[in-house]
Amino acid sequence: MRVFVIAGEPSGDRLGRAVMAGLKQLSPGIAFDGVGGPGMQAEGLKSRFPMDELSVMGIAEVLPRYRQLMRRIDETARAVIETRPDILLTIDSPDFCLRVARRVKEAGAKVRCVHYVAPTVWAWRPGRAAKMARSIDHVLALFPFEPPYMEAAGMECDFVGHPVVTDPQATEKEARAFRDRHGIGDAPLVLALPGSRRGEVQRLSETFGAALARVQAALPEARVVLPCAAPVADLVRAETRHWDVAPLLIDPADDPDGAEKRAAFRAADVALAASGTVSLELAAADTPMVVAYDMGWISRQIIGRMLLTDTVTLVNLVSETRVVPEYIGRDCQPEPIGRALLRVLERPEAQRAALAETMQRLGAAGEAPGLRAARAILDRAG
Repeated sequence: MRVFVIAGEPSGDRLGRAVMAGLKQLSPGIAFDGVGGPGMQAEGLKSRFPMDELSVMGIAEVLPRYRQLMRRIDETARAVIETRPDILLTIDSPDFCLRVARRVKEAGAKVRCVHYVAPTVWAWRPGRAAKMARSIDHVLALFPFEPPYMEAAGMECDFVGHPVVTDPQATEKEARAFRDRHGIGDAPLVLALPGSRRGEVQRLSETFGAALARVQAALPEARVVLPCAAPVADLVRAETRHWDVAPLLIDPADDPDGAEKRAAFRAADVALAASGTVSLELAAADTPMVVAYDMGWISRQIIGRMLLTDTVTLVNLVSETRVVPEYIGRDCQPEPIGRALLRVLERPEAQRAALAETMQRLGAAGEAPGLRAARAILDRAG
């Protein structure tokens, strides 16, 4: 069997590496072609061009490279059509991947198209599923509630588990060592996670700092730790200089294997986190949380009208509860966020059952997601 696989960003490369390893285990002799990063290359892929060329986000970033990206879409689609693999496996990066799949289908190529990571049609823009069904045969979903949405649009879909369930976690001993190393002892420890993109950090920093200052005013012994995301480490350092509370910053340059970050996640009593998949990382570490997020006024109006759910927090959605407090858009204000953090610090057990249920539903007790994804691909293709 021959599989042409495409990933366009580091998270996709991680998924690609795991599914490639699973395919090799289940189907020895399988051959790969396509585009991917270092993880996929370690599994035997010779990338047709550097994956970094596709790792762009936002209109401002895409526009200067629009022609180059269009050329890469054409080039990649032609390669699939000419080599006629058994399967085209596209991983996330829908703006690139789904365009390639559409061109392959429009050319009449008899290639089975599988897309890994379902679009969030359950949250907004449900029409994307029907549009996607014109070029995709089979979807691999990260969340257990997604298959019905994809199947209703005419695609086959399998829930294969979320990669967060395979992330390494710090032990209680490592968490205690972290506290001792930084002189925290048994003091309340708040984890601050203001995002991994510059725009997020710039919008949320002042609000996060003010909310955390309210916690420290109520609990003077409380400490704050902030693991910086690599792309925004310098910005976070600059922004937090203006906070009334001095956080302990974990710079990824000084923590190349992520051990210090993992220990901070496990050691924290509560987290204040930007909305996103980080809520699942916190669930994996059994760390209760408060979620907050804001955006520009125009985005608030548009997304507010399009949103189909009453919560954006993945833990709430997966566990089918609403135990994680969230403060989104105009509700993203320091005073209520600070009060929520204090409530969670006082009663963390209210969330713990939902965190455990979330991990269970995402596949923590079952087969590794990469192997499940590989099995689903082969079973459906057979």
